[in-house]
Amino acid sequence: MKSVLVRYHEVALKKGNRPYFVEMLKRNLATSARGLGVKEIKSLPGRLLIRFAETSDLREVGERLRRVFGVANFSFVERIDPDLQVIGDSILEFLNGKQFASFRIETKRGDKSFPLTSPEINREVGARVKQKSGARVDLKHAELTVSIEILPRDAFFGVDKIAGAGGLPVGVSGRAVSLISGGIDSPVAAYRIMRRGCRLIFVHFHSVPYLDKTSQEKTHQLVKFLTRYQFASRLYLVPFGEIQREIVASVLRPLRVILYRRMMMRIAEAIARKEKAGALVTGESLAQVASQTLANLAVIEEAANLPILRPLVGMDKQEIVEEAQQLGTFETSIIPDQDCCQLFVPRHPATKARLSDVEEAEALLDIPALTEFGVEKAVVEEFKYPE
Repeated sequence: MKSVLVRYHEVALKKGNRPYFVEMLKRNLATSARGLGVKEIKSLPGRLLIRFAETSDLREVGERLRRVFGVANFSFVERIDPDLQVIGDSILEFLNGKQFASFRIETKRGDKSFPLTSPEINREVGARVKQKSGARVDLKHAELTVSIEILPRDAFFGVDKIAGAGGLPVGVSGRAVSLISGGIDSPVAAYRIMRRGCRLIFVHFHSVPYLDKTSQEKTHQLVKFLTRYQFASRLYLVPFGEIQREIVASVLRPLRVILYRRMMMRIAEAIARKEKAGALVTGESLAQVASQTLANLAVIEEAANLPILRPLVGMDKQEIVEEAQQLGTFETSIIPDQDCCQLFVPRHPATKARLSDVEEAEALLDIPALTEFGVEKAVVEEFKYPE
C-alpha cells in the first residue's frame, strides 16, 4: 500500500474558510513527508490522498504524518474501482495468508449514489471475508479492522486507522512568541498553542556567565523536538543576567521576581513585533509559584500590550507532568539546570504585588535601554524538520 488517505474533522467545519485550511494542511503534509517520495497530494471530498513512490519508507511516513496538526486519522490504502465485486476481490487478495481471529468491516459511503448502503456493504464484504478466512466477526474488539471508503469515481480500502495529532494546521492561526524556560510547563504550553494552528517563535532567557549553559542546552533540545510539529522554528537566546543585576542593584528584594517577569514580557513583545507575531505564550499556571498568583499575573501582564496566552492556567502540576510525559518532553525538562529566575531570587518574594509599587520601583530603571539590550544581544538559532 503506497497511498495514504488522510481524514480531517475540525478543518471540515470551517465552511467558507475550509479551502484555506485544507491548502495549509496539504502544504504541511508535503513538508512533513519531504524526502520520502511524495508523488501527489490530491483533495477528495472530506479527505486528502497522498501517493508515495514504491521505494518510500512507509514506517517513516507513518511516524511523520501522525505529528501533523489538522490530521484526525489516516490509513494506508489501495485505490480500487467503486464496484462491490472488485472491492470484495481486492480485500480477499490483500488478506490472503494473513492470520487473524476476529475482524470487522467499516464502510463510509461518501458517494450516496452507490447502490448499497454502508451496512449492506459491510455485510456483503464481511460474509466473504468470514467464509474465506474462518475468522469471526467482532464489531467492538476486532483484531483486524478493514476500512472501506466509497467516493465518486474512486473507492479505497485499508487496514486499521492511525490516530493523527488533531487540532488545526500550523499556520492558520498566525504567529506567536512562546517563552520557553527548559522546564516542564513551557514546552507543553507551546505544543497546545501549535495544535490550535499557531506558528511559534521561541524566546529563552538565560543568565550565562553567572549560571551555566545547561538551560540553553535543554531548550535547544526541546525546540528541536517541538519543530517536528511546525517544521521550522526560530529561537532567540536572550542574555538576562546583566538585566537582573540592574534590577537587584535598584529594587527591594520582594519585588525582584515580578520585575524580572515584566522585563521578560517587554523583551518578548519587542521580539514579537519584530517577527510580526500577534501574541505571547507562557507556561504559567495559576498559583503554582509565587509569581503566578492572580495578583502577580495581573501586574506582570500590564507590562505588555500584546495578548498573553496561558494554555496551562487552569491545570495543576500533575496534569502538566502527565501531558509532558505523553508528549515526550518530560525527560529533557527534568534534567537539572540553573534557570535564570533562580539568580538573585529573594527568599520571600511578593505574592500580592501592587502595580503602583512595581511602577515606582521601575522608575529607578532605564526600561527602554534594558529592553533594547535584551533584544540586541539575543543570539538567534534556526531549526528545520525534516533536517
